[in-house]
Amino acid sequence: MAFECQESTEISKNLANYSESKHSSYNSAPENLETSKPALNFNPKKGISSFYGSKQLPPNDVFTNARRSITDLPPALVSEILNCLDPKELGIISCVSTILHNIASEHHVWKEFYCERWGLPVASGLLGAGASDEKSWKKLFVERDFRSKTFLGRYSIDVLYGHTEAVRTVFLLASAKLIFTAGYDSVVRMWDMEEGLSIASSRPLGCTIRAVAADTKLLVAGGTDGFIHCWKAVESLKHLFDLKGVEKQNNEFRLWEHEGPITSLALDLTRIYSGSWDMTVRVWDRSSLKCTQILRHGDWVWSLVPHDTTVVSTSGSDVFLWETNTGTLLNVIHNAHVGNTYALARSRTGDFLFTGGEDGAIHMFEIISGSDESSVVQVATWIPHSGAVYSLAFEFPWLVSASSDGKLALIDVRKLLRASKRSLGKRVSRDNDMDQRNIEPPQRMLHGFGCNLFSVGIGADRIVCGGEEGVVRIWNFSEALEIEQRARALRGIRLENRMRRRRLQIEMNNKGGRTDQCSVAAKKKTVNGDRNSVWHSKRSISSKVKT
Repeated sequence: MAFECQESTEISKNLANYSESKHSSYNSAPENLETSKPALNFNPKKGISSFYGSKQLPPNDVFTNARRSITDLPPALVSEILNCLDPKELGIISCVSTILHNIASEHHVWKEFYCERWGLPVASGLLGAGASDEKSWKKLFVERDFRSKTFLGRYSIDVLYGHTEAVRTVFLLASAKLIFTAGYDSVVRMWDMEEGLSIASSRPLGCTIRAVAADTKLLVAGGTDGFIHCWKAVESLKHLFDLKGVEKQNNEFRLWEHEGPITSLALDLTRIYSGSWDMTVRVWDRSSLKCTQILRHGDWVWSLVPHDTTVVSTSGSDVFLWETNTGTLLNVIHNAHVGNTYALARSRTGDFLFTGGEDGAIHMFEIISGSDESSVVQVATWIPHSGAVYSLAFEFPWLVSASSDGKLALIDVRKLLRASKRSLGKRVSRDNDMDQRNIEPPQRMLHGFGCNLFSVGIGADRIVCGGEEGVVRIWNFSEALEIEQRARALRGIRLENRMRRRRLQIEMNNKGGRTDQCSVAAKKKTVNGDRNSVWHSKRSISSKVKT
């Protein structure tokens, strides 16, 4: 970073004057050179506070002030400079010196990095204001970023049986370690994510359940009857929701205004979002349970995903961006896919949008919010599937897709993101136009099961999927790093043993080298010199017989 201030200009002038005077004094009286040297009292360990010790610059401190570093800048300016860096650059800065390590490691931007990628951690209360943190935000970020590589490692598969027909929707509530599934059998089931066991199931709701969404306060399910079935969380229950209605009868209720099957549901802190084949998206207030906005489309609504005060929905082959407070249409992506656009996913910051459609393609868009309107720019395209993409899920940096071809595609979008001042991933690393040749293919494909995978969810180390088979599969990557470490350790032990055996063989050859050479020479002399031996006589006899 190149910058210039008034004080630095004065320093450079004083330095020039000082050097000229020293040069003249050197020519006139060289014997006084030692007595006229300035005292260089620079101490880099004083940090930022050393800058405020003296506001005037004595002549003897000119060289000292000329050697200033970033730690001598005002703390507010240092903080702004560090805000412009991404996690990798901030980690490099922390390795320069002890002072910079302390400044960069404890900087508040690590909390922003973590929350903008993955949200608050499950045990967020441990990191509250005024609490003594067992781990700093930098350590939490580094550990989570390291564990994000688990999806490239080995995994185990748990198969959950319980549904009698196809599973249309799955939802992974990672904060409570719960999985919710539903489908054609009209039953909503709740599973333990760690153990893979069934916890509870609802009564038959009388229709196909095509959408499920949940947080720690509310569970909603929508079906072909147009009703939104809701369950409030019960504080006394370990697993939050009483699907059977044993505890209290008033914990279960229904919302109805849609005139067609409900295809998609989503929740935020204050609203419920529902999309339907009646060509509308309805926004509900969670406190009053009343519909506050109706967003009308020209075709069936297949999917929706909200963020803050905006919601993105798909209708037919088009993608719509809405402002939820006023119901204003901000932007439209026409013909995003060939055929219907079935699936949507969005980054936690809301700046990046992923779409999947009937053509088997996956598109990545950047939403650039302006003062007057929001623009949408296409960033990348993948075509990993031979069938329609029915579902998408995103957990930084992994995008996972489920398709009718019976495969899951895992795509790492980390390289497509670029850091900005306040958020990692608010800009796209594109020079001029999108160059499809620079976009990497999916890093992994998971397959080996039946066709028509309808829904997928992703967590920190698990992928959940349901489809036409009527079973729920969980890919568990929680021990991938440990397995890889054990495999590397075993490979290291084998290599060490092989090198030890080789060294021993070399030592044995060196010790008995002369004896071995003599014995080999004797053997050669015997074989080549004695032509009347049995072996040669046998060969001569056989040649005579052949003749």
